[in-house]
Amino acid sequence: MAAAGGKINVEALTRKIEGKLSDKKLSPQCSIFKIPAILLRHNKNAYEPNAFSFGPFHHGKENLKATETIKAKYLHDLISRLSSPNNDPNPVQTRTLWIKKFTEDISAKWEESRQYYGGPIDMKEDQFVEVLVLDGCFIIELFRKKAYEDLREKDDPVFSMSCLLQFLLHDLILLENQIPWMVLDTLFNLTRTSIDKKYLVELAIDFFGNIFSTTQPPIRPLLSHPSKHILDLLRNSLVLTSAKKNHKSNFEGNIDHMPSATNLDDFGITFKKDTDTPKSILDIDFNEKNGEMTIPPLLYQETTETVFRNLISLEQCCPNYDPIITSYAVLLDNLINTHKDMEILCKNGAITSWLNLDKATKSFDNLYIDTYVKESFYRKLTLDVDKYCRRSWNRNRRSLVRDYIKPPWVLVSVIAASIALILSFLQTLFTIMNK
Repeated sequence: MAAAGGKINVEALTRKIEGKLSDKKLSPQCSIFKIPAILLRHNKNAYEPNAFSFGPFHHGKENLKATETIKAKYLHDLISRLSSPNNDPNPVQTRTLWIKKFTEDISAKWEESRQYYGGPIDMKEDQFVEVLVLDGCFIIELFRKKAYEDLREKDDPVFSMSCLLQFLLHDLILLENQIPWMVLDTLFNLTRTSIDKKYLVELAIDFFGNIFSTTQPPIRPLLSHPSKHILDLLRNSLVLTSAKKNHKSNFEGNIDHMPSATNLDDFGITFKKDTDTPKSILDIDFNEKNGEMTIPPLLYQETTETVFRNLISLEQCCPNYDPIITSYAVLLDNLINTHKDMEILCKNGAITSWLNLDKATKSFDNLYIDTYVKESFYRKLTLDVDKYCRRSWNRNRRSLVRDYIKPPWVLVSVIAASIALILSFLQTLFTIMNK
């Protein structure tokens, strides 16, 4: 049936709309998304690859094509090592058999792999599998070469050019640039040899090393809790070892606001580097009795803003992810407003910055803007700090420090005036007693 004028095919339109009603429920594995425009606008460079594409979303972009030859070289290196250490009578056939094996195993998982991606993928099934095989083999070979120096050739393009390694540290932590951990694990197990003394999880954590702190997280919790991709593994390395994961509180009204480090310093609150056994950087605590805030040291470097923005995006986009990293970002953003705030935290060892302090301070500004935060993992901490600051002595101390004692010459004047007043009082007292 057509409408007057015969321009609209109602039956065809009905079928088209009906097709949109098919089951659109997200898979439980869905965890790789395009960054929402509302987050992308704040720092586009924190979400886009510099040199390497991984997975389908950025594949084929002109500025990333040059590194495809490096991926092919790493695949060649991997297959060469898997071949017989003796002279292979037919190296071409051996290479073909290995590539066929990789392709068969990943092809068997392509539908499951597709469920990890939210949104359309502009490539056919065979190209999708090709990308997963080539990118996956490159990543596991990269991790191995980082861990085992003997595997690197003298002219290895990644390890002989420091810029490429830095690009990879950036590009591998992007939410849009992930491939399923299942793919990496499959390829890693297919290619295990006697050199592999570590699990894939260990190799990945070793590769990223001190991305958050100078101490690496324990491996055992990560082995027993499967990650969905590399970025998810980095999140798990913080969350699984943190006591804060059990401190979730819903907001009642407005978001709890923590005063800046400078304001807290005025209230007499001190900051202390947590030097106990290695902890997650999330485990910030406050002792209400002595006004001491202990902070596991955060190592701030070139990749810090990028990894936090992508972790926050993961929590915002992925169903059933607690916003624990987002809560941490909110707390840091509250604590650090000015250069002075950053100075206080760096002086006390709470933050170790390899960057200019002004640049580091600026990157914390609006780190979580335009995110939706309905739960906090630092509500008790914030309320305890607020209670401490509201005590009359601490309020008066703040006023005294701020208005009278901060400049050193004013402090000297106050002390001198106090001594003069006491001496004058004593003189008057002695005069009266002598009479």
